[in-house]
Amino acid sequence: MTRRADDEELLAGPHAVYEALAAGRRTIRRILIARHEQGGTVEALRKLARERGIALDERPRQELDRYLPGAAHQGVIAEAGPFPYLEPEDLLERALADAGHRFLVALDGVQDPQNLGAIIRSAEAAGADGLIVPRDRAAGVSPAAARVSAGAAEHLPIAQVTNLANFLTAARDSGFWSVGTDAAQGQNLFDADLTGPLVLVIGGEGKGLRALTRERCDSLIRIPMHGRIASLNASAAAAVCLFEVARQRGVSRGSENVRQTGQ
Repeated sequence: MTRRADDEELLAGPHAVYEALAAGRRTIRRILIARHEQGGTVEALRKLARERGIALDERPRQELDRYLPGAAHQGVIAEAGPFPYLEPEDLLERALADAGHRFLVALDGVQDPQNLGAIIRSAEAAGADGLIVPRDRAAGVSPAAARVSAGAAEHLPIAQVTNLANFLTAARDSGFWSVGTDAAQGQNLFDADLTGPLVLVIGGEGKGLRALTRERCDSLIRIPMHGRIASLNASAAAAVCLFEVARQRGVSRGSENVRQTGQ
């Protein structure tokens, strides 16, 4: 196989690769497929790649294993350009233009790519306008996170910020309210009004919201817990909050999406 370019990422898994190709937001140079690999998504990927003029390279599965050791590629790897982050100002502008939603999600120090990918998947499914992640001391949209998102990372606008607290101030100036999640404090999630222009702020694993981020939030919410475990992990807590926001707003992007996105 050819040597990877320095600015190249390897996307793994049929769903992640298909959605990257379908979204058209980043360059796909070549798609490697394990010889004799079948399945609905793989066949759809072959068809779409041919329509887009993307090179398909069918190789023995063992070669894909060696090309991306340890990855659960499920017989599909794509050589892709870097993830296309938006500028924070552009993300705010796009969200403001969406009169029906105006709903952003900000992550304060989520460091596990698995959690990031799961949150991206939930945020896209709940109809969020975009996601904000810190540039430092936090997970970025790596190929691992993209794979866990099952392709949602290719459709959800995502921006990186140097200073999350400053972004929340800018969002407030644009008319957004910032609501932070807290495991022990704040208003009961199911009693809070989450229907206006909103930035939902999710804390990092274990530590939650940092002090300055908490100060910039207009209010805090908590998920009521009834069992012996006192808290949920970041991605599970995010999913609960995201779909409560979606429930309260009662809006969806067009008709309800009932397509199965894979397991």
